[in-house]
Amino acid sequence: MKLTFWGAAQTVTGSLHMLEFGERRVFLDCGLYQGRRSQERLNREFPADPATVDAVFLSHAHIDHSGLLPRLWREGFRGTVWATDATRDLCSYMLADSAHIQHKDAERRRRRGRRPRDQTAEPLYDAEDVVGVMECFEAVEYGVPIHPFPELEAEYRDAGHILGSASITLTLREDGGEIRLGYTGDLGRSDRPILRDPQPLPDCDYLICESTYGGKVHEPPDRAKERLAQVIGETAARGGRVVVPAFAVGRTQEIVHRLDQLVNEGRLPPIPVFVDSPLAVNVTEVFRRHPECYDPELLSYMEQDPNPFGFDRLAYIRETEDSRRLNGTQIPMMIISASGMATAGRILHHLKHSLEDPKDTVLMVGYCAPGTLGRDLIEGKEEVRIFGEKYRVRASVEVMNSYSAHADEPELLEFVGGLDPDRLRRIFLVHGDPERQEKLGHALTAAGYPGWSAPERGAVVELEVRSP
Repeated sequence: MKLTFWGAAQTVTGSLHMLEFGERRVFLDCGLYQGRRSQERLNREFPADPATVDAVFLSHAHIDHSGLLPRLWREGFRGTVWATDATRDLCSYMLADSAHIQHKDAERRRRRGRRPRDQTAEPLYDAEDVVGVMECFEAVEYGVPIHPFPELEAEYRDAGHILGSASITLTLREDGGEIRLGYTGDLGRSDRPILRDPQPLPDCDYLICESTYGGKVHEPPDRAKERLAQVIGETAARGGRVVVPAFAVGRTQEIVHRLDQLVNEGRLPPIPVFVDSPLAVNVTEVFRRHPECYDPELLSYMEQDPNPFGFDRLAYIRETEDSRRLNGTQIPMMIISASGMATAGRILHHLKHSLEDPKDTVLMVGYCAPGTLGRDLIEGKEEVRIFGEKYRVRASVEVMNSYSAHADEPELLEFVGGLDPDRLRRIFLVHGDPERQEKLGHALTAAGYPGWSAPERGAVVELEVRSP
């Protein structure tokens, strides 16, 4: 078995790993690279001709893991995309939204761009490509092995990251021997609201492991809720707005649920809250359709509050005109809007109207890749660009990584620690910046797992079959 690392290699975006065995070729994830426009060529390159790819094993619906599927289909892929039911439902909305954003971005570049390449800008794919690739999806149940090919078995287990997310185990049997490859996908956290805790993987020979928060420890969830209440209260007291760039999937629903709890506890100031994202509205409906993914805590909570994603002062906004009206309103409020890295979408308009107001607060609640507006705000830059215009950052910027859906270093070590170190030959660290990978690698060595590496883009590794 040959493994090629193509995306999320020494970076935190664009997950794509290719496996080749016999005459077969499959992908683990097929994600969009998000970040600097200068790197957009990465989204137009595949490690192999898409027409020769037999299947994609999709871990979850986040665009940096699924966002190149329509491009793959556009260039000839006609295989199967294996994913959970919830992931399929989320992708139907998220990929359509991605196609719409790309169309608008290309249109804007052609109209306003000054460089020659802007004048010929084209989206990676369109709505028809999304429809085409969605027909390739086949549903997978957690804990039920599937056999896409006679020589290959795959099993999905709940990763606890977002709705429908999975860690994947692939077992290849040939010539009387076998080889088992584990893939964490994006690993979630224990004791989080809404979703179940990550399920352990079976013992494996090789592991592809995410490393987003190597060397980092998140604050406890209860403390994060206290801080959320504090930030909202302080901002409302000075007459300001709380603006939250949040991923439409997972992060928005968790924050809304935390706000629902604060309302029930009588601890949220009497200000209106708006979820301003058509995608987030659709995604929240998908959440409502998949209670099989909920953890026992949420199911118990719903016995007293059957609507964990809604309360009297919360409004979900779809229409553009309703979104625009928010920026003409001066009363204290809270606005949650996509995208989480502040790279596109309505959040840019809200930031444009809030960043220069010292009464307002921008609340960053997750990882932002280098080159994004979100990363600039997290790093404390005093001036940023939005739609080509400069804005001084006078608003307060609060960073709460505790709302991240990614495991921190202790949680990653606990997950890997469930695997037999005598069988596990090597751990490949992906989906992490080099500094984070180095720190996690040293921690793995100290924990008794010395065989690790952080492959760069294009690196190829031969995986050896274990003799019977």
